[in-house]
Amino acid sequence: MKILHVDKFFDLHGGAEVYMHELSRRQREAGHDVHAFSTRSERNLPSKDEDYFVTRYNLDRREGPVTDFKKAMNFLWNVEAKKSFARQLDDLKPDVIHLHNLYHHLSSSLLSEIRKRRIPCVQTLHDYKLIAPNYALFDHGAICERSKGGNYWSVVKHRCLFPGMLPNVLAATEMYMTKARQSYERTVSFFLCPSRFMKEKMIDWGEPAGKMRYVPNPTELPAEAAIGGGGYLLYDGRLSAEKGLESFIRAAAQVPELAVKIAGRGPLDQSLRALVKELGAAHIEFLGFTAPSEVLKLRHRAEAYVLPSIWYENASLSLLQAMASGLPCLVTRIGGNPELVEDGKNGFLVLPNNTEDWLRTLRRFQATTPEIRKQMGEAGREKIRAKHLWSDHVVTVEEAYRSAGAKG
Repeated sequence: MKILHVDKFFDLHGGAEVYMHELSRRQREAGHDVHAFSTRSERNLPSKDEDYFVTRYNLDRREGPVTDFKKAMNFLWNVEAKKSFARQLDDLKPDVIHLHNLYHHLSSSLLSEIRKRRIPCVQTLHDYKLIAPNYALFDHGAICERSKGGNYWSVVKHRCLFPGMLPNVLAATEMYMTKARQSYERTVSFFLCPSRFMKEKMIDWGEPAGKMRYVPNPTELPAEAAIGGGGYLLYDGRLSAEKGLESFIRAAAQVPELAVKIAGRGPLDQSLRALVKELGAAHIEFLGFTAPSEVLKLRHRAEAYVLPSIWYENASLSLLQAMASGLPCLVTRIGGNPELVEDGKNGFLVLPNNTEDWLRTLRRFQATTPEIRKQMGEAGREKIRAKHLWSDHVVTVEEAYRSAGAKG
């Protein structure tokens, strides 16, 4: 089968790109002819299709009136991407197109070219962009569902996405355009939802239920489970508001017997370090950027993994990896988290952004024996074996391609 993956980034920019590259690799190993369409960047991984890739603009800074005007127009309707994509489709003639994230860089201009050629198409929903311009459904430290019912202009009123007004105006305008035309709904045969929460949220906001498929996110299962004994809890991820680290840190500061290692970086790096210093919590350590191989070593000795998110987590890759390693997981009861962690079975669930409940949970975990922690870890690994192995995932995705009409 000739498969074309489409994403606005082709480096390992985030979870969507890590997933796309790993899926592509495994599809090639299964004998498929796998291709890509994206934007150009020095950080991109190698690709045999890079001649079709288009300009990648930096949307986070102003670069003069001419360039800024081009960026604004591409945000709404990327003509360069549309033309290059059409050329690739005519040259390649793919059996199926697998969309990931297009918005802000490639735009929905690509979708008309897919419809014109009637190519089977599926899309993995890595976030909530299909239903809201505020694709994280998170704003100013809290869940944001103001866009529900087509109230997309709310992102302008509340500056949900960007500090400046114009980018928010563009985001709202683009959303009105795609919904008025039903651009994605008319192009995509099936939307692949990594969590049941995501699927239910899409349907609740008016997306066609028949096009939604629950396809759980996959991960690797290490041959050996974590042995623990390191005496620390581990967080691995972005240091940003939606991850809810402040409430967790305030609770953890009151339990000095449980050391905490925080791996990752992000916009709240300095403020969280300052908070730890203010609280006198010397047992909480920031590791900064940590390579995946080092994170794996940290998991192997950790007592548990923590995920204190306060936004609608879809199906966290870090959480899946921690479960696969056999760690008990302490996570907030929000988004797709409760689908992965069952309270008292493979970890504990905590009320989001609630320091008192975090403190209760940490005390509760403290009271568990090494035997119970091992049982929790094995329960997590069993859940990975049952629903989240890459080998099963590749087959499920191919079944979705064929249901969409792909041959080959």
